[in-house]
Amino acid sequence: MMSKQIVTDHRLLAVSFYFVFLLIFAMPAIALDGNAILMQVDRNLQPESYEMYRKLINIEPDGDKKEFVLYSVKKGQEKMVALFLSPASEKGRSTLRLGENMWLYIPSVGKPIRITSLQSVVGGVFNNSDILRLDYSAEYTVTSIQENGNHYLLELKAKTAFIAYDRLKMLVDKERIVPTTIECYTASNILIKTLYYKQPKDFGNGIIRPAVLETDSPLHKGYKSIMIYAKINKKELADEIFSLNYLPKVAELR
Repeated sequence: MMSKQIVTDHRLLAVSFYFVFLLIFAMPAIALDGNAILMQVDRNLQPESYEMYRKLINIEPDGDKKEFVLYSVKKGQEKMVALFLSPASEKGRSTLRLGENMWLYIPSVGKPIRITSLQSVVGGVFNNSDILRLDYSAEYTVTSIQENGNHYLLELKAKTAFIAYDRLKMLVDKERIVPTTIECYTASNILIKTLYYKQPKDFGNGIIRPAVLETDSPLHKGYKSIMIYAKINKKELADEIFSLNYLPKVAELR
């Protein structure tokens, strides 16, 4: 009787170990959701609606620098406005982005001018798409994701042909879920530029993100551009702000 009980117990133990083995080793690992990670990257970089102050610095091969200070507001995934505060020659200019449509307002002209994503209202390596950056998840879909040590490597594909870069390779810090490096490519696999996110900073209200964005490009050898974020605050914004008629009045938001 005792011998039969021992055999039964051993069988039950063996069955238990078998099911544990299946759970740990035989069942497939839960797949990483690249698009969910990309959406978290967006929210960690910036709130859905916000105001922001930043400085843009263009550095030329001979060391000469040109600096610009901008005040920007963004709402949702498709609306952004930026106002130039300095230098004096640019003060009062403003730009509007609605999806892939962009305009530049110059007070002396008094009428918005259409601009494109690959142009640059400040010169240097940053283009208008970089300066008026929307959420990455609004423009791109994740096509693959790999774990790379302390990072995720996301491969992104543009949702439409109107987006500045056809493909991105984004290295994301696993702990903070923010980018560290992004390589930007054309549809023909030519590297246009590389973006480097640096110097994590606590901006308050739960916003902890890189305070510096640098870029260089094999197409602009010797040139470098830097974006320094000074303030990022959550802010509720009316839809009327993001219109051509409001461009002359953007300074009233400050």
